[in-house]
Amino acid sequence: MAIVFEKPKMLADVPLHYCPGCTHGIIHRLVAEAIEGLNVQDKAIGVAPVGCAVFAYNYFNCDMFEAAHGRAPAVATGIKRARPDNVVFTYQGDGDLASIGAAEIVHAATRGEKITVIFVNNAIYGMTGGQMAPTTLIGQKSTTSPLGRDAEKNGYPIRVSEMLATLDGPTLIQRVSVHDVKHVIEAGKAIKKAFQHQIEGRGFSLIEVLSTCPTNWGMTPKESMDWVVQKMIPQYPLGVKKEVL
Repeated sequence: MAIVFEKPKMLADVPLHYCPGCTHGIIHRLVAEAIEGLNVQDKAIGVAPVGCAVFAYNYFNCDMFEAAHGRAPAVATGIKRARPDNVVFTYQGDGDLASIGAAEIVHAATRGEKITVIFVNNAIYGMTGGQMAPTTLIGQKSTTSPLGRDAEKNGYPIRVSEMLATLDGPTLIQRVSVHDVKHVIEAGKAIKKAFQHQIEGRGFSLIEVLSTCPTNWGMTPKESMDWVVQKMIPQYPLGVKKEVL
């Protein structure tokens, strides 16, 4: 019987630790498929974050580094400059990238570092208990905003992709989602394109992926997917924010 669908060899054959309904597993697969599709698995080097994906080094069959909280872009910069022929990527959540790592991502982007960043935005701190993140929506409840985020007290959510798109260094900034099959396919194409930018030496690329967190959102997996569509996408519109061809 012909095999029509199988696990990417870039993913280790181990169980994932993520909560039921979390879409990190989908995003992991898309990253693995993109690397395999471009036939650069032997050159790939990943940098894991502090956050829900802290154990990403257990899941990708390539060389991996573990960075201090928010410092993945700095670590990736050092790796890429030392080994320019390798394909270097970071995999970061919104607490890691947009909070403690905000300066790191801005400066890596404005320098045009030739790395690829996979930015997983689920609008909350996941691993550390569900605190309000820089991307938490107005009115959204968290352990540190039990009455909902208040713009007057807490400020507004940061649109990371739009912010970075104003800089000269990036060559590809795009926001995607993985809430249904159509958007999963589109996300896979965007991630592959981001790696292609790096392979061609164009510059910094970032793909923001809207993701779910059923556990900290207090929702079922189905409800969380609907919430992405109804609440997150209006705040974080999908699409290419910048592309230099």
